[in-house]
Amino acid sequence: MKYTTALLIFTFCTISSLTLSAQNLKLNQTQVIGSHNSYKSQMAPELLAFLSKVNPPAAQSLEYSHIPLEAQLDLGLRNLELDVFHDPVGGRYSDPKGLQIIKSAGGSVLDYDPSDALSKPGLKLFHVQDLDFQSHYLLFADALGALKTWSEAHPDHSPVFILINAKEGNVPGTRPTLPFTPSALDSIDLEIRTHLGMDHLITPDLVKGNYNDLESAVLAGNWPNLDDVRGKFLFVLDENEEKINRYLTAKPELKNAVLFVNKKEGNSTAGFRIINNAVKDEDYIRELVKKGYMVRTRADSDTKEARTEDYTTFESAKASGAQVISTDYYMPSTFFKSDYKVSFEGNVYERPNPVLTKK
Repeated sequence: MKYTTALLIFTFCTISSLTLSAQNLKLNQTQVIGSHNSYKSQMAPELLAFLSKVNPPAAQSLEYSHIPLEAQLDLGLRNLELDVFHDPVGGRYSDPKGLQIIKSAGGSVLDYDPSDALSKPGLKLFHVQDLDFQSHYLLFADALGALKTWSEAHPDHSPVFILINAKEGNVPGTRPTLPFTPSALDSIDLEIRTHLGMDHLITPDLVKGNYNDLESAVLAGNWPNLDDVRGKFLFVLDENEEKINRYLTAKPELKNAVLFVNKKEGNSTAGFRIINNAVKDEDYIRELVKKGYMVRTRADSDTKEARTEDYTTFESAKASGAQVISTDYYMPSTFFKSDYKVSFEGNVYERPNPVLTKK
């Protein structure tokens, strides 16, 4: 049974990839599905029970988890989202307070940090300090290394879009985060360059080409051909304008930058937009896509659509032409009873963009 399932997944993904290749599409003429908070492994039930007493809606919104990054890519997903925390010295997030909550309730988290990764310098990878701290990779560097290994084992894979959240929010009762200064934001670039490598990247400079700025190139349709960027990753800083401006202090006009930025159209560094409400903004997204921008939107959020098996947002996301659609449910929930599952027709996760290509 397991062999048959794996064979079916491989067949579907191969057919989808061949279909995209046969149409000689550009990168922005595709549409892919991926995951939200992709690194997130399952929270201990004792911790969820504790949080449900303190903040029931928040606890409910955390009732999801993901399979390892490589398994998601094997399945055919082509979008990931990674949350990073600044920790240049190391040890800032060691021994999260949630471990004590779990232990006091009689639970345990086996092999939570067997390599003592949290004590090492470098960006950390999890959702919320002290609370939602379980991750398939605690070090951003280790996640990047895993992606590189997977990519080099599948050199013809279609491009993978990765959103980066630079987390610096402080939750009451948890340890304070370190702010992402311009140099701290630039450290995201450095780790990606070091542990994934420039030859695996689609960068703003690549898209800009000989145009004066990135937005001019995007509006002129200068996205690369899909087959020319197989085996590569495109990273986007998914942050507010103030934090994006900090990054641009380190990387003016995105010259030599790894990250694209969520800058509103009309700015020289605009090219990749994050617009999360596909229902409210369906027409707006479609307008941007037709102009040449790439857009990421969501099919669901906070477990709400999955609990009611409501596909309204996903249908709007597909119809909008947003090139990247994220979900927590490329497989049905294991936390509550629901058949909600997001994929394109044929159980695939990438296809030609319906707004930019002929059916």
